[in-house]
Amino acid sequence: MAEQERPIRSAHGGPRLLLRRLREAMAEPISAQARLDKIVVHIASNMVAEVCSLYVLRSDGRLELFATEGLNREAVHLTTMRTGEGLVGLIAETAEPLALSDAQSHPAFSYKPETGEEIYHSFLGVPVLRGGNTLGVLVVQNRARRAYSEEEIEALQTTAMLLAEMVASGELQSIVLPGSDISIRRPLNIEGKAIADGIGLGHVVLHEPRVVIKHIVAEDLPREEKRLNEAIEEVRASIDRIVEIGDNAGAGEHRDVLEAVRMFVNDRGWLRRLTEAIHSGLTAEAAVERVQNDTRAKLQRSTDPYLRERLHDLDDLANRLLHQLTGQSFVAEHDDLPDNAIIVARNMGPAALLEYDRKKLRGLVLEDGGPSSHVAIIARALGIPAVGQVPNVTDLVETGDAIIVDGSTGTVQLRPQPDVESAYAEKARLRARRQEQYRKLRDVPSVTLDGVAIDLHMNAGLMIDLEHVSETGAASIGLFRTELQFMVAPQFPRMNAQYALYKAVMDAVPDRPVTFRTLDIGGDKILPYMAIYEEENPALGWRAIRIGLDRPGLLRSQLRAMLRAGAGRELRIMFPMIAQVSEFDAAKQIVERELAHQKLHGYELPTDVKLGIMVEVPSVLWQLDDFVDRVDFMSVGSNDLVQYLFAADRDNQRVSARFDPLSPAVLRALRKIVRRAAIKNKPVTLCGEIGGKPLEALALIGIGYRGLSMAASSVGPVKAALVAMNAAETSVFVNELLESRSGADSIRHELAAYAEAKGIPL
Repeated sequence: MAEQERPIRSAHGGPRLLLRRLREAMAEPISAQARLDKIVVHIASNMVAEVCSLYVLRSDGRLELFATEGLNREAVHLTTMRTGEGLVGLIAETAEPLALSDAQSHPAFSYKPETGEEIYHSFLGVPVLRGGNTLGVLVVQNRARRAYSEEEIEALQTTAMLLAEMVASGELQSIVLPGSDISIRRPLNIEGKAIADGIGLGHVVLHEPRVVIKHIVAEDLPREEKRLNEAIEEVRASIDRIVEIGDNAGAGEHRDVLEAVRMFVNDRGWLRRLTEAIHSGLTAEAAVERVQNDTRAKLQRSTDPYLRERLHDLDDLANRLLHQLTGQSFVAEHDDLPDNAIIVARNMGPAALLEYDRKKLRGLVLEDGGPSSHVAIIARALGIPAVGQVPNVTDLVETGDAIIVDGSTGTVQLRPQPDVESAYAEKARLRARRQEQYRKLRDVPSVTLDGVAIDLHMNAGLMIDLEHVSETGAASIGLFRTELQFMVAPQFPRMNAQYALYKAVMDAVPDRPVTFRTLDIGGDKILPYMAIYEEENPALGWRAIRIGLDRPGLLRSQLRAMLRAGAGRELRIMFPMIAQVSEFDAAKQIVERELAHQKLHGYELPTDVKLGIMVEVPSVLWQLDDFVDRVDFMSVGSNDLVQYLFAADRDNQRVSARFDPLSPAVLRALRKIVRRAAIKNKPVTLCGEIGGKPLEALALIGIGYRGLSMAASSVGPVKAALVAMNAAETSVFVNELLESRSGADSIRHELAAYAEAKGIPL
C-alpha cells in the first residue's frame, strides 16, 4: 500500500475541532515559538499527516521555516527559499493551493537535505493570505502516496487564515533572526503621483476602516449561515435602493461601480464559496474575509486588465458585507482621529475630506485620484500633503502604521526605518525654513525685475483659508468656492446661513476684494441631500450654471445672500461653466432682478457689483469678443479648460497625464483669451492649478497674464520666482517658442532650462 495512492481519509475531529484547539493554543501565555510548535502538532494530528510545516515570508522575499512537526527541528529558522523556488515557493508566488500525491515528480520540487523530507511523497500546501497578499505557506506531508480531498484542502486553507492573523499581529517578529523582518511589517517605499505639496509624518487612519474579525470559529453553523444570508439580502436591498433612485452620494460611488457590485452580490458561485467557508467552521465574517482573500490573491496576479479592474468592485462588496455583519461604521470615526493622522483611502470625494478635523491631519494617500481631482484641490487648499495613484496601498497598511507622505515627489514611505524617518524630518525642517523665507516675501511688492506688477490672489472656500490672506500678502480672494459650504452641510443651506458665511468672508478681509463663484456642483461634487440625475458623462452634463439657470430659485437664493453680504462694498460675482453668451445674459438678468428686489425692500446695496465668467468651456474661445463686451472681468479655470481641450478626464489617471498644460495648444488658447480681453481693457486672472506652480506661472506671465490666483501655499514660491524674472525677456522667449512649434510638444524642458540659466527659483 506504501507505493499506491491511499484512499481519502477524513481529518480527525474535523476542522471545527482543529480551530478550537488552535484558538486555545493562541490564548495560552507562552512564547511565540512555543505557540507555533504546538499549532503545527495540532494541525498534523487533525489532518492525519506525518508532517506539518509553516513557512513565513520575510521582508527580503525569502520564505523561512518557522515551525515544523515531522521534519528536522534543527532546520527551523535555518531553511529558507526564494519566492518561486520549490513547491513552497511556487505556492507563495501563485497564491494557489497545491495538492500532490507524488511531490518529488513535480518539476518544481526542490530538495532541502537539512529537513529530512525526502521520505515523504504526498504534499499539500496552501498560501497564508491576508488582504490577498501572501504572508507565508502552510504545508502538510505524508509518507504514503495519497489524494487529499477537497474537504482537507478547504480545512487547511481555513487554518491558514487563523495563522494569517497571528503573522499580521506582529507576534512572530520576536522570533525572527537578527537583521530580518517579517514581510507584512517590512518598510516600503511606494511611488505615486504628487497631488498636494508638502511633507507629512504621522500614522495611518484608514478612511474605510478594515473590519477586525474577533470571532473566527463558528459555534452554531446554521446561525452563521442565517446571519450571512440576512446580511447579503440587506446589502442587495441597499445597493438596489441607491441605483434605482440614482443617489450615488452616500459613499461617493458612480452607478457603473454599483451595478458591478450588484452583479457580484447575485453571483451564485460567489455565494456558494461563502456557504462552503461557513461549513468549514468559520463565522459569517470570517467566511467573507476568507473568500475575499482567495479571490483578491487571484485577481492581483491576473494579467487581464478587466479582471484586475473588478478587484475594486469585489473589495467594495466584501467591505459592505463585513460592515453589515459587524455593524461597524463604513468610514473612520472622526472623533477618534489621532493628532498626526494620515488618511489612506482608495478614493474619496472632497466633502469626505472636509469632514475630518484639519488640525489633526498630516497627509492624504489615495489609490486613485490625480493632481486635478477636486479632492486634490481641497487638500491643497487645506495645506495637506497628498499623494495619489498609489497602487494597492489600502491593503498594504494597517491602522496605526508609521507613514510619511512626500507631496513634492509623490513618494510614500510606509513603516520607515529610523534613518529614513530622520531624513524626512530634516527635509520637513528645511521646508519649514523655506516657508519662513517665503513669509519674508509677504510685504515685498509682487513686481518683476523689469518693473511689471503681477497680482497674486488666493483661492479659498472655507473660513479656515482666510487666515492665510494676510500671511501670504495675497492681493485678494481671487476665487471663493461657495459650493464647499453646501458640500459639508447636512442639508441645503438656507439663505440666512449663506448670507452669514459670505458676510464673514468679506469682514475677514475688509481691505481686499473677494470674488465669489456661484454654486459649482455636479461631476464629482455631489451634494448628499440632493438627488442626482444619472448621466453618462457628468463632467459634460448638468452642472454649475446649468443647474442654477434650470433651478433659478437656488441661484436667486445664493445671489440674494451675496448682495446683502456685500452691502456698502464692491461685490464681485463669477459664474462657472458658461458655454454661451445667452447663459451669462440670463444670469445677469437674475442679478439685476435681485438688486431691484433689495432696493424695493430697503436693503443697503453694494457700492458696485461686478459680474464675470469662468472661462473653462472651449466654446467661449470663439465668442470672446461678445463676452468681453458684456462682462466686467474674466477668470480662466485652467483645470476644466485643459481637460475639455484634450477630451481627457482630469480624474482618469490613464489619460490625464497624456497632455501637458505647457503644450503650445494650451498656451496659445490662454494667450488668445488674455489678448482679446486686453483690447477692451477687461481684467483677466487665471485661477486654475497651473497658476500656483512657479514654472507654469513663468509661462503665463510670458504670454501676458498679470493676475494669478492660487492656493495659499503657492503664493510664496510663485512670488519668489516672479521677483527674480524679467517679464519682457520671458515674454520674448515663451512666444518665440510657441511660434516655432508645429506640434503639441511641451515647452516644459526649455522653460525649465531658461529659468535655471536666469537664476529663477522653481
